Amino acid sequence: MQKEYDTNNIFAKIIRGEIPCDKVYEDDKILAFNDINPKAPVHILVIPKGEYRSFDDFIAKASKEEVIYFFKKVQEIAKKKGVSKSGYRIVANHGKKAGQIVFHFHIHILGYN
Repeated sequence: MQKEYDTNNIFAKIIRGEIPCDKVYEDDKILAFNDINPKAPVHILVIPKGEYRSFDDFIAKASKEEVIYFFKKVQEIAKKKGVSKSGYRIVANHGKKAGQIVFHFHIHILGYN
């Protein structure tokens, strides 16, 4: 896996507003948007705005408060989109061999309402 964060990856460009997205939620710490190639009726990507390459990178470098905040927001977004009761999965791919395509940490919320 690459060692340096690529500031030109697609998610970094989306955070900076250089590429549009279908926003579901945004604040100063995270951005959530609908996946352009959904794999479920509800498919949302949730990304921290910090420069984290992967799950391991996020856990190693983010503060405890930032990690807690991020995952609480994932749950709130799932609830807001109406999939908490019907069911949803959260998925994070770590590394190329595990299917990570964009090397900016992100969680997929895949919901079935």
